Amino acid sequence: MAPAGQTAGYQRWSRLSFLHWRVSAELLQRQLPEGLLIETFDGSAWLGLVPFSMEAVRPWWSPPVPGVSWFLETNVRTYVRSRDGRRGVWFFSLDANKWLAVFIARTFWNLPYFSAALQLKESVPEGVAMPERCLFYDGRRRGCAGVDYDITVRVSREEPAVAQPGTLEHFLVERYLLFCADRWGRLYTGQVHHDPYRIQSVSESRIRESFTGALIPGLALSGVPDHVAYSQGVDVRISPIQPL
Repeated sequence: MAPAGQTAGYQRWSRLSFLHWRVSAELLQRQLPEGLLIETFDGSAWLGLVPFSMEAVRPWWSPPVPGVSWFLETNVRTYVRSRDGRRGVWFFSLDANKWLAVFIARTFWNLPYFSAALQLKESVPEGVAMPERCLFYDGRRRGCAGVDYDITVRVSREEPAVAQPGTLEHFLVERYLLFCADRWGRLYTGQVHHDPYRIQSVSESRIRESFTGALIPGLALSGVPDHVAYSQGVDVRISPIQPL
């Protein structure tokens, strides 16, 4: 793990919808590299689909660049720990609609990024103190016929709140370490630093997706996630990746 003082860059993660399904731990464990173990909560492993906006992405030595530093991303992820007990996220895939982001992440971060056509639209009623905002996400992986999604999320009017330790929401969203592997199977970790997410529940969600099934043989998800949450976003500092 990189020392807290080291910084590779800065970014903001905005308008995140966290959609999660209960999945067999045995099924997901078979998809992990040697050295990582599936974490469970309430007797299940959890598979997440998380669409959001990446904003003001920049290395520590540069300001954000218009046309480059803003893009959309969607990741498919699960939750793991290393043999020495460190807890984090394993990404099965990350899709972005900027080719430069895909190239940099694949080349320098060993992350399985793909180029995709992604859209995010938002509807917020005017003149309402706590509006029930509605988010529309859709995406299609370039060069992969039939790998796409269409998601609508209606966010409740409740005040955003930090997830409490010991809850499912805390298990799913409060993750500050990622794991990745290079082409030879060597494991690395990357640390992120941000304030806790302020979460809102979702009053309605409509989902059609084929991203998850395209990644994991034998996976069959129900159309309705077992847990959905929303966050307006966090500012993030990224530490360099380090060998595990």
